Amino acid sequence: MSEFHVPVMLSQVLDLLDPQPGEFVVDGTVGHGGHAWELALRIGKEGTLVAFDWDEAMLETARARLAHAPCKTLFVHADYREIPSWVAKNHPAGPDCVLLDLGVNWEHFADPTRGFTFQEDAPLDMRMDRSRGEPAAAWLNRASFDEIRRVLSEYGGERHAAAIAKKIMERRRRGAMKTTQDLVQAVLDAIPPRLRERRIHPATRTFQAVRIAVNRELEGLEDAIRAIALTLREGGRMAVLSYHSGEDRATKLAFRSLGDEFETLTKKPLRPSGAEVATNPSARSARLRAVRCSRRLTEIS
Repeated sequence: MSEFHVPVMLSQVLDLLDPQPGEFVVDGTVGHGGHAWELALRIGKEGTLVAFDWDEAMLETARARLAHAPCKTLFVHADYREIPSWVAKNHPAGPDCVLLDLGVNWEHFADPTRGFTFQEDAPLDMRMDRSRGEPAAAWLNRASFDEIRRVLSEYGGERHAAAIAKKIMERRRRGAMKTTQDLVQAVLDAIPPRLRERRIHPATRTFQAVRIAVNRELEGLEDAIRAIALTLREGGRMAVLSYHSGEDRATKLAFRSLGDEFETLTKKPLRPSGAEVATNPSARSARLRAVRCSRRLTEIS
């Protein structure tokens, strides 16, 4: 398994979810299957693992990785927001464990044709699921100045959001907002060298913000997390790994809204150790929260 990336905060995730032999587990964002493989080992031959991912390429990678998993495995090409409807239809008793890892897989950045990275010139796509939705180029060429400015500010924390939005509008009027380098150039045109941060590329926050907007990563996230938690059977556990302040806030509010039937397992979000960050830099911004269903009120319908 060494050719795959290292799953983030694995020991903490396993401690909180505490998967047991024979349990029914849902990994809502399976990616390369790092967490899923370890969950599969713990639920064993009597258990069932359902792997969701909205990126068909990621799902195929996970399928290969889990080909020899000891448990029964099912693979679903769908957004994790579809978990409640899938559970209601296929397993109304509810899952014992649910994991959501909201991070972006490194493979998206490693493949320049996906348009996630500013390191190489490529079509501005950025969709996790290329079978639906509009590419980043389409969104950038139709969104209003105010919408682009808001997205860059709220999702990217970009101080120069208005200036960058203005340059994007100017470039798209010339038909020059089609590739990753078109967007990079808009950012560079908007931010004078003397105002650029040295520790990160000037376009980092803009690319993050546009990716979040295109994939609707924060859209309805709080409601989705709450709805997924409500599918848990009595005693069921749910853990969420987030990497953005907006994701963590949505998770916190969703868990708070669940009521007395749920027990919070993390009073504050857990963070990765310094040792983990040193060996796995992708973990540095991770936050982990979890809840347990103490009493299920009704069966899912």
